Formats: sequence, structure tokens, C-alpha cells
Amino acid sequence: MKRSKNQKPRTTILVATLSTLLLGFSMSAIAQSISTIDVDSLGPQVGEYVPNFNLPDQNGQVKTLDSILGPNGAMLLFHRSADW
Repeated sequence: MKRSKNQKPRTTILVATLSTLLLGFSMSAIAQSISTIDVDSLGPQVGEYVPNFNLPDQNGQVKTLDSILGPNGAMLLFHRSADW
């Protein structure tokens, strides 16, 4: 297999790009671990009552606190997705 003249520069560019991406992800992870998050400012805490709400579910149906309560109450799980 004959090596083209452009193969070495392409490899160098690829290695440089991958190195930059890895360094960027590493620095991002370090920056996130350094910053502290004030959990008390994020909303209701474990065991606290949730205020009344009107929110659409995954099907577009509007749900309220009363509409999701069962005989034993309800458990709400808030999951942060990647597109927030």
C-alpha cells in the first residue's frame, strides 16, 4: 500500500484534534468538581411539601399535584436531561 503525501499531516491533525478534545473534557470535569452547588437553592428538599403545579407530562397532558396523588401520596422524581 502506497502512502500518500497527505497521510502524515492528516494523522497529525487527527491526533491534535483528539488531544484537544480530551483535554477540554478533562478540564470541564475538573471545573465542575471544583464548583460547589448550593443544593438548598435548587427547590424543594427531600421530605418537604411540593407546591401546587401545572406541568405537561411526556404526552402533553397537563398534570397537577392533585391529579397525581394516590391513596398513599405520590413520589416525584426530577431528572435533569442532557438538553436542559
